[in-house]
Amino acid sequence: MNNDYKQLTLLEVLAHRLETDPDGPYLDFEGTEVTARQMDEAAARLAHALDKLGVGRGDRVATLIENRREQVESFFGTLKLGAIHQPVNTAYRGEFLRHQLVDAGVKVIIVQGGFASRVQQIAGPETTPELETVIVIGEPDEAITALPQYGWDKLLAYASADSAPKPEIGPSDLACFIYTSGTTGPSKGCMLPHNYLVTLADQIARAFDRRPDDVVLTPLPLFHLSALSVAVVGTLIVGGRASIGRRFSVSRFWPEVKRTGATIISMLGSLATLIANSNDHPDQVGHTLRLCMAVPMPPDTDKVWRERFGCKTRSGGYGLSEASLIALQLPGEDCKPGSSGKPNIHEFDVKIFDDHDNEVPVGEVGEIVCRPKAPNVMFTGYFRRPQDTLAVMRNLWLHTGDLGRIDTDGFFFFVDRKKDYVRRRGENISSFELEKTFLQHEAIKDVAVHSVLSPIGEDDVKVTAVLRDGVKVTEEELATWAVDWLPYFAMPRYIEFREELPRTPTGRVQKYQLRDEGKTPTTWDSEEAGFTFERR
Repeated sequence: MNNDYKQLTLLEVLAHRLETDPDGPYLDFEGTEVTARQMDEAAARLAHALDKLGVGRGDRVATLIENRREQVESFFGTLKLGAIHQPVNTAYRGEFLRHQLVDAGVKVIIVQGGFASRVQQIAGPETTPELETVIVIGEPDEAITALPQYGWDKLLAYASADSAPKPEIGPSDLACFIYTSGTTGPSKGCMLPHNYLVTLADQIARAFDRRPDDVVLTPLPLFHLSALSVAVVGTLIVGGRASIGRRFSVSRFWPEVKRTGATIISMLGSLATLIANSNDHPDQVGHTLRLCMAVPMPPDTDKVWRERFGCKTRSGGYGLSEASLIALQLPGEDCKPGSSGKPNIHEFDVKIFDDHDNEVPVGEVGEIVCRPKAPNVMFTGYFRRPQDTLAVMRNLWLHTGDLGRIDTDGFFFFVDRKKDYVRRRGENISSFELEKTFLQHEAIKDVAVHSVLSPIGEDDVKVTAVLRDGVKVTEEELATWAVDWLPYFAMPRYIEFREELPRTPTGRVQKYQLRDEGKTPTTWDSEEAGFTFERR
């Protein structure tokens, strides 16, 4: 047990910034700057408005918002009531969106106007029974008819920054739900306490060797923990400022570095590779970056950033929504090739177990498990899923479902996924929810969604399906249909129609066999076919 560990709430971290630097630059949204005082006052007005709508302690408030100031205002405004922030991936639509709103029991959703049609598509008393109210930012692309709808600007125009309740909130109180992908079942809401998010932000700041004079730039979405921890919370803890891009752009990368004076960039390894493979840009000359943090970063990409750009790199780190960071690379510590750094001994015990929960010898591969050395540094369970929580907390250790090893020098290596999920372009994709979506198509009788190793790393998505008798559909027609029902990143690259799926004697689809077969001669490849769609 770490007896020196100090627990904090996110509101205490915000209050500290208000005491020490209320009016200095805090967050920048592509030129729109916000101070801590401005953020606090806007969040307080939203808290008052939400209170008038009946939101109270423990209620869930969802957001479907891109990287803009209203997303952060919604985060802090929700927390000020003791309610729970539920950020939803802005690519979600259809069953993916409906499942999260229903599973989390969301009471209010705050949606960007351009996404209102997605809520209209799935919302109603029968389909989303606990959802009561929709707040729309800007003009909606479609009116929401099944539920009361309020405009953001009008709602806040009548709200006071001083009238909302101020409940007593502790470090163990829940701050947000982050959904983890489902494989044999639907995705589950990880319940994260206030102190978890503060701790994660502090861990990342330690890994960055972040200083108060640093300017952090990130294009990562605020509905994921990384950008929320690095830009929003980490900047409160360390000081300084952060710039949050609407989305990643190769052509605008170096101009944004120049405009913001960024000293640290936080992004995915795949994005770092795109920059490394791009042509030189005039704004690249004399850049201010001192550190590129990108996970995972291939050796060739790492070399380009160090030698061509003259920028230090750091790519060691391993964690999951249930517990982060389990392993990390600290400043001044070289990382072995392929390693994620060393186990985080400050907050966790980290072990490698066999299938019977016995620790394996040093250097051998087994399941990565961990347990906390301090309070409230892990999730508190899956919302409304006690059996699933107990299943991953077997013998009081969190079982990650991933395989890894720790070598004789103490370096931690992620080896493979024990779980049957798909990871593509930084997103964990629920095969269960993809299968559920495709089964809604009138031509599909049976389906299995699984990964195929991508030539550029991570996974590509393949749909292996069995058609109903007498019903015809082409692969391209099925892909075109899927555009309206799937997040863009979950769109399958490969589709194959078969007479039947390989199954075990108990009826379980043998996905390992489908993965091993990969792209077969009868598999349709959307890239080879030239199939394109509008990213929405």
